[in-house]
Amino acid sequence: MENNQNRYETDYIPYIVRWGRITNLLGVALCFLPALILTFGFGFNPGLTAIVTGSLAQVSGSCIFWFVEPISYFPVLGIPGTYMSFLAGNGSSLRLPCSAAAQDSAGVVQGTEQGTIISTIGIAVSIFVNVALLSLGVILGTSVLSQLPAQVVSALSLILPALFGAMLAQFAVAQPKIGATAIVLALAMTWLSKNGFLAIFPGQPTYVIIIVAVFGTIGVSKLLFDKGMLKA
Repeated sequence: MENNQNRYETDYIPYIVRWGRITNLLGVALCFLPALILTFGFGFNPGLTAIVTGSLAQVSGSCIFWFVEPISYFPVLGIPGTYMSFLAGNGSSLRLPCSAAAQDSAGVVQGTEQGTIISTIGIAVSIFVNVALLSLGVILGTSVLSQLPAQVVSALSLILPALFGAMLAQFAVAQPKIGATAIVLALAMTWLSKNGFLAIFPGQPTYVIIIVAVFGTIGVSKLLFDKGMLKA
């Protein structure tokens, strides 16, 4: 066990970090490839003003997730899983649930070396399955969806909330106090938003709800742990 732990710390994690940085930076560069092809290959360019305006609109709406998601997902995903999830995409809707389910099935503790290894395996499998099913869906998706009743198609929009609810239930069973804290904070902030109390914040105040719910739950959990009211 000691030898395995040494290899984990001196070989595995440094290897993951090195290639994780390389592949993620390469992924960032490749994200610009379609736009570069359209601009320089086909001459389609909306102009600098439109690009800057669109970029600012996108950044203002999503920049909060650049901080919230890595911090809140990392305890479950681990270092390798974080690199893999943000490169492959679908982090909250697919990689995180698969990682949590894999660790729960294997009976390992999240945040440990064993948990990190199982998380990596679970996410890797999810990526292969996702690509296979996505390819099939791209080919057959339209023909299949057209045969489904309208009620079924509309119900598909509820998959993501149902998935988040299942994940909350999974974690809340293990730590009821943390689950209750998250629910109370999320409901309270949603009520404040619906009643206009968050209108002082620029743009859509959804990011305020997320910040308070995520970091508020972390803060309360740390406080309960320090007071001995919460077990690790």
